[in-house]
Amino acid sequence: MNPEQAKAIGDFLVADFENEMQTTLRVLAAVPADHLDYTPDAKSATALGLLRHIPLVDAWLLNSIANGAFTAPPDGASIAGILTPEDAIAHYKQVVPAALDRIRSLSGEQLAAIIDFFGYMQVPAVNLVQLAIKHSVHHRGQLSAYLRSMGGKVPGIYGSSADK
Repeated sequence: MNPEQAKAIGDFLVADFENEMQTTLRVLAAVPADHLDYTPDAKSATALGLLRHIPLVDAWLLNSIANGAFTAPPDGASIAGILTPEDAIAHYKQVVPAALDRIRSLSGEQLAAIIDFFGYMQVPAVNLVQLAIKHSVHHRGQLSAYLRSMGGKVPGIYGSSADK
């Protein structure tokens, strides 16, 4: 991939991530604050765990891509300040757009540069932006699947919801 191609793809993916952010914020806002310990299974994260994981790891992925290297992922339990859906929304709004702005400012050369993702894959940085989107959508979907069981309502995600 040449730098011009990487920049064009990067611009497209940044816009896509920005669109997904709005949906993620709607899902975070729909989480009932009185059921944050909900989990559908002992192996699944709690709702609070996901409220912490989504902003923390979304920002970490984007910042790691902007840095050109990955360090150990953060531990979601380290975000003791996220205790409610409102806290998660505030934290998300603070860290994720700033991290996405770092991606937006990368040159085509930086986006085309190969980054090692923990020995699992070595790909152009721009490919990892797509991975960051998939990560966010995956965990947002996980959390949205919890909502009705928690007594909440599922917001429109890619269209209307039966709850709207």
